[in-house]
This record gives sequence, C-alpha cells and structure tokens, in this order.
Amino acid sequence: MRQALRGLTTRGRSFLAAAAAAGVSALILGERDLLRVAILLATLPLLAAAYVGQTRYRLACTRTVEPGRVPVGSPARVLLRLSNLSRLPTGTLLLEDRLPYALGSRPRLVLERLGGQRASTVAYTVRAEVRGRYEVGPLVVRLTDPFGLCELSRSFTTIGRLTVVPQVVTLPNVRLAGEFAGSGDSRARSVAVHGEDDIATREYRDGDDLRRVHWRSTARTGELMVRREEQPWESRATVVLDTRRQGHRGEGPTSSFEWAVSATASVALHLRRSGYKIRLVTGGGVDMDATERDGEGAVLDCLAEVDLSAANDTLSLVERVRRRGDGGLVIAVLGGLSLLEAEALGGLRSSGTTCFGLLLDPATWLNLAEDVRTQTVADHEAAALTLLRAGWRVVSVEHGTSLVALWPQAARGSQGFAWRAAMAETVAPTGGRTR
Repeated sequence: MRQALRGLTTRGRSFLAAAAAAGVSALILGERDLLRVAILLATLPLLAAAYVGQTRYRLACTRTVEPGRVPVGSPARVLLRLSNLSRLPTGTLLLEDRLPYALGSRPRLVLERLGGQRASTVAYTVRAEVRGRYEVGPLVVRLTDPFGLCELSRSFTTIGRLTVVPQVVTLPNVRLAGEFAGSGDSRARSVAVHGEDDIATREYRDGDDLRRVHWRSTARTGELMVRREEQPWESRATVVLDTRRQGHRGEGPTSSFEWAVSATASVALHLRRSGYKIRLVTGGGVDMDATERDGEGAVLDCLAEVDLSAANDTLSLVERVRRRGDGGLVIAVLGGLSLLEAEALGGLRSSGTTCFGLLLDPATWLNLAEDVRTQTVADHEAAALTLLRAGWRVVSVEHGTSLVALWPQAARGSQGFAWRAAMAETVAPTGGRTR
C-alpha cells in the first residue's frame, strides 16, 4: 500500500489536497456537508491506490527485432507479444519501451484490456542514423485505475539487440590486377595447362578413383597413371581501414570517417561475393578473416562498432598487415597522410602484392582558412605521389564523391587517376612543388 501511495498521479494528489482543504474549511465553518465532500475526495485516491496495489497480474513478454541487423538510416520493427498468464482479465495497461537516445523517443502504447490467458501483439518502428549496437528494452508496464488517480510501474527483464551497420553500396564488377595468390606443388602447373598433355600425373595408388586415370600417360609409361589433384589458386584480398583520429575530418554521418567505414564495408562485401578470401585490418587493432559462412555478417558487425583511435602509429598498422601477408590484393581506405606515413605505407608494396588506396582529401571535408587549405592540399598531393612512386594505385576521394564512380579506377592503373596531371611534378618534402 505504501508503494501504491507513492504511485499517486498528479490527479490523485490533487484530490487529496482538495480533500484536506475541504476538511479544514468544514471544521472552521462548521459545515457537515462540506466535511462529507472532503471524505469522498480523500477516499477516491485511497481506493484507487488499494486497487492498483493489490493487483497481481501474471504477465509474460517476448520481444522480436526484425531484422536484427540494419544499415544506417533503415528502419527496424520491434514486435512485443504480451501474454496474460492468469485467468483474470487485466485493466488498462500503459506500455513504454526503453530505447537508447540514438533510436529516438520511447514509444508509449495503450492496451485497454487483456483477457485471461490471452495474448496481444503490438509493434513499433525504430530508425538509427548512427552505427552501433543497441539494446532495446526492457518493457515497462504501467498499471493504473480507471480514473487515473494512481499508477505503478512493472518492468520486464528481457531485452532485444539491434545492430546498425554501415551503408553498403553495390559496386560494378571490374577486373583487378594482382588478385591471385596460392601455394602447393601444382601452383605453377595450374596456370600452364594448355591441353590434355599438360596435365600433371602420378602413379596409381590403392583407393584412387578410376575416373581419374589418365589413359594417354598410362599407355606412354606402361603403368597406371592418374591425374594429380591440383590446388587451385585463390583470390585473396586484405581490406585496410585507417582509424587515426587526426587523419579524418568532420563530425557525424557526413564525416570523412563515416565515408571510409561505408567504403570499407562495400569493398569487403563486394570482393567476398566475387569469390575472394577477405581479411579485414583496422588501425584500432582488428585483424579478422571473413571466410566463414557468416563472414559478411562478421565484417558488418565489426564495422558497426569501429571508432576513431587516438593512436597515430602507422607503422603498427603496416606491421599488422605484413604479419600474415602472402601476396594478393591490398585495398586501403586512408585518411589524410603525412609524407612519412605515406612512405611507411609504401613499404607494403612488394612483388607479390598489388596495393590500391582510396586516399581521402581532408581539405574537402572542412571549411579551412586559405593558408591552411593550401598546406593541406599540398600535403595530400605529396602523400599521393609518394604512394604512386612506391607502386600503389591511388584514387583521391573528395567530399560528396560516390564510391561507385571511383571503383572502376581500380582496374585502370595510374593513367585513370586524378593524379595523372600531378605525376609530372616532383613534390618537395616541405609541400612545395618544383618542375
């Protein structure tokens, strides 16, 4: 009862205040009828508190979030199924689901009546403009009397989880150089097959499938020969995301970092769907393979939580990429670079590796003073040319540029880049130019 009295609403407290005022006036004026009114005004909220306080509903709640993983800006639907486990019907139920601030305001729903051993389903929609993992719930049920004089809250413990992943765009199919890597005894032979005579063979062993018998070699050697099992070459790609705080500009969904995260997700998923074995490396310490069955989901879940890091150690990122490097393709989404950082990244280029960089131009993501802008542009061009001289393929990314338009440049080489006009220039370490 004490908890129920604490649950009196503003209307219920107003009734008690009016009852007190009427009672004092009745005593002063000697009006018995006014005293009866005071007793009635005080009785109503007390009865309401007793009614709500003695309510013993047996309710169960199940929650479903559909889908559990959505891109930034896309809606998700939350389904709440409320079941009355007792045989007695409920009164009016006020439902309020707790949500993080990023998912919007808390939804409030009214359930007029829920019959005994009956269930009812309600739904609402949430939308997030910021990546991340969010907890939806728990559900709070507010019990109230028919007059709205008293209200108590009961909270469930079950929660749902929603993962908001970066926006993924569909990229055109282009042929990427340096995409193949592999190992094994038959590696050289697997790309040199021009006909039946070039097939690698070995002697027949017990248990070999007779369908693999190579009759021409058998006739030539006089012994039963079978085709050697070859290890096919693999398409491997390492996708690198630069998370240095000082390399990115802007705030919120329009920042250069959010563009970089979306580009990383788009490139990784595009290559994986094209048959690549994907490895994701970030400056924040992430190093994961995305070759398992739910590799796409793993990549998206990882990028949903990735954030800017205060560390400015490009060498550690380079070493992390090299640690398991075995040739193939390296695609890096990079923020603004200094000349030394570009030189460190240039070391990733080797005879067995093709490196392709999407280099964000920091000057286009902020309104800078003219002198600062000039220096930023000069540093950006110097870093790009340093990567180009190291053998990288580089594409400059300006604010508002579509990744779909930039992606075909991955197959064109240096002549297809915005830097072809700058290739004739030599950029001094100080940022100045000399012909």
